Amino acid sequence: MIYLDLLISFLKIGCFAFGGAYGAIPLIRDEVLLHHWLTDEMLSYIIAVSESSPGPIMVNLATYIGTMQGGILGAVIATLAVVLPSFIIILLITIILKSTLKNQYIQAVIRGLKPCIVGMVLATGIYMIISNCFGTISAINVSLQSIIITIALLVTMTGYKKLKKQKLSPIILIIIAAFLGISVYSI
Repeated sequence: MIYLDLLISFLKIGCFAFGGAYGAIPLIRDEVLLHHWLTDEMLSYIIAVSESSPGPIMVNLATYIGTMQGGILGAVIATLAVVLPSFIIILLITIILKSTLKNQYIQAVIRGLKPCIVGMVLATGIYMIISNCFGTISAINVSLQSIIITIALLVTMTGYKKLKKQKLSPIILIIIAAFLGISVYSI
């Protein structure tokens, strides 16, 4: 039964994950919490590991969750289920709908989806910052270490942008966050 649940859940996520992995995190969170596969805190840790692991974040999340729930077969099912809708859509677009992308109505839909995707990614980021620094509404738990890391990353990001007049690479931010996490949590 777990394999069927993984297949259906990750197919749904793959079908409705507009904007990539960051836009899919709320969908993944809903499915994982609905099935009681992980706690919200554990999911946050897996998201952090998925971001720092090579490969697409959504695929990494599906693989980790599938492994934790159904072993290697669960990982294969969840991973294939999450990428199958995108693969089929891309295949259809390149084969059948290539000329349709030039249609003004299709372009209007795509332009309309962009602000929604930005909003979903921003909401996910804010939610993760608040829940990691201050806990959830049901269990308020102020984490001084998380607040220190968040402030240090924000200062680093804005300071670099003001000094260099360009954005700091996300890879560098991940490395700095890892270093800060090791430093702050080992104290």
